Amino acid sequence: MLLSRLLISSFLMILSFTEIVSQNNFRVMFYNVENLFDIYDDPEKDDNDFTPEGFMQWTNRKYQKKLRNIASVLTAVGGMQSPALVGLCEVENDSVVFDLINRSPLRAQGYEYVMTNSPDIRGIDIALLYQRHQFKLIESSEYEIEFSYSGKRPTRNILHVTGLLINSDTLDVFVCHFPSRSGGVMETEQARIKSSEVLKHKVDSLHSKRDIANIIIMGDFNDQPVDKSISETLGALSLEDVYADKQLFNMFCTSDNNKELGTYKYQGIWYINDHFIVTGNMLTKENLINIKNNEALIFSADFLLEEDIKYYGKKPFRTNIGPRYNGGFSDHLPIYMDLIIKASAGK
Repeated sequence: MLLSRLLISSFLMILSFTEIVSQNNFRVMFYNVENLFDIYDDPEKDDNDFTPEGFMQWTNRKYQKKLRNIASVLTAVGGMQSPALVGLCEVENDSVVFDLINRSPLRAQGYEYVMTNSPDIRGIDIALLYQRHQFKLIESSEYEIEFSYSGKRPTRNILHVTGLLINSDTLDVFVCHFPSRSGGVMETEQARIKSSEVLKHKVDSLHSKRDIANIIIMGDFNDQPVDKSISETLGALSLEDVYADKQLFNMFCTSDNNKELGTYKYQGIWYINDHFIVTGNMLTKENLINIKNNEALIFSADFLLEEDIKYYGKKPFRTNIGPRYNGGFSDHLPIYMDLIIKASAGK
């Protein structure tokens, strides 16, 4: 009897240890939430449109519904629970992120956050939400993009967050929102290339400091996988290329991408502007942190879409269409992927 009890006790201890240091459902998400503004005028920013008296007639009722809508998307992507890490862009300030995680249905999910304080004229910024029981924050930094030529408006900073996972391995996360194509694709390309140069320099510096760097880059790049800023400057390869530990790979760069769906639709054409880019070591099963099935997905639930009357098919269900309130979610669809986190020897 005593031996049986000892065996059962030992088994439960081993099982408990495995549960603590191994994980198969660590979900990572990125979402351009499209203009999450509060209703107050910031005299230092060009946010007058998003006030009750402004062009968008942005009232507290609309703001509160926007918060609830975003919270419902995060919960839906998580599958009855919210993702462990959520990158967000187009959030105005600290107040709106605080409201999102504390004054919406997300308040029970245990989120903390870090965000940038960018020089963007409109005041939109970048944030990373993290569930503190799954990701222990070590440090965060932000990197400003400085343009050498005159006339270019300031853009969003790049957010860099470092944390520990449950197996005590380090994960580095970069969250980006590169300059838009407003004004012309070619005319604005250099600004996105400059942003990629800054990002690449920071990634390379991590490789010089760490024996094994587990890096996830997420964001709205306003470029597609094959565009120069991503494929050449940043050097993010296709998943069909040969994996190398320190090489970057774009999770949405494959030959079998569904051309009928992207993350953003413009004049009837779907584009993949939102990306996950990871280091090659995270695509190998031997690594203690790896991407489940080596895939990332676009979350295209029916409630995030509406009929595209002008062109065809569906399009993202937006909050506003011009000044007209539409009551939807965003002009982008969210993306997500799962990490498998394994125990390391001796931990």
